[in-house]
Amino acid sequence: MIVVAAVIARDGLILACQRSRKSRFGLKWEFPGGKVQPGETPEAALERELNEELGVRAAVGPEIFRATHKYEQMREAVDLIFFAAHVGPSAVENRIFERIEWVKPEKLKQMDFLEADRELIEKLAGGMTLPGARCKEQRGNAG
Repeated sequence: MIVVAAVIARDGLILACQRSRKSRFGLKWEFPGGKVQPGETPEAALERELNEELGVRAAVGPEIFRATHKYEQMREAVDLIFFAAHVGPSAVENRIFERIEWVKPEKLKQMDFLEADRELIEKLAGGMTLPGARCKEQRGNAG
């Protein structure tokens, strides 16, 4: 299974999203994103997921990290591709998460993130620099 996630930075902070308590891995923190559907590129999947989850049109930048993780609760391993992304100055709308927070990179290590995200968390907390992505549009679909 291929999953994509966005690392979105703004003003020195990174967007972290807490999974709904009713979902698999409830209340764990993650970066927004989701599964790549058949026929979709990873970038297109991430744009779709960010619109669905946060109500934004994102500019997906370069890939910044990859991880493969096998959760005990899942039949197959997850191949996770992380991209830098930019969402512009507009408000991010929480559509599915328990909570969303803009946090300092060093605070990420104190949050209960999903296992597959932890190696990237270490890099971000250690000062990893994110490449920029230019935002092409600020908000999701209006109607």
